[in-house]
Amino acid sequence: MLTPLIHALKEWDVAVNALEKGQTILLLRKGGIREVGGHFKVKHNPILLYPTYEHQKPHLLKSVYQTSVTPVPSGWHPDTITINSWANITHIFQIQEASKVNLLLPYHIWTEQFVKERFNWKPGQPLFLLLLRVYLLPKPVLIAYANEYGGCSSWLQLNHSILLEESQEIFNDTDYDQKVAEIETIL
Repeated sequence: MLTPLIHALKEWDVAVNALEKGQTILLLRKGGIREVGGHFKVKHNPILLYPTYEHQKPHLLKSVYQTSVTPVPSGWHPDTITINSWANITHIFQIQEASKVNLLLPYHIWTEQFVKERFNWKPGQPLFLLLLRVYLLPKPVLIAYANEYGGCSSWLQLNHSILLEESQEIFNDTDYDQKVAEIETIL
């Protein structure tokens, strides 16, 4: 039996959609401005995937993903958030060199410019590469937006838990393990 989840990782809506469609298993993180101690850390696992809309920048996405983003004004958020999925973070890598991440370009949704900007922000800190095994919930869960969900932080504690029973994996074990092995070979 799966334990209901209450913790969520905030990520651009376009990235969450790519994870849910099996277009990637990889996220690149440095963390939000409000991270404890100013450093990114995986605080919870497994996690719900919480889509965000603010700060999505189409020019930092590969062209196939750019049209999926509608820029919103700073501070904008929907009245309700749709949670469609959850994930196990199966691998965490800390990368110090942009050239290594650029070798992974076929495995994620961002451009080389995105990678460059991430390395230039807090240059003394590594870029975290997370591999996620994603599961779709049996039906989307709508939650009301709460003020504590806003701001530049990576992690949220939702006001209620979400049940995971009858979730469907995006990739079977063999396919997921193959994707992980390809990425590990590059790293």
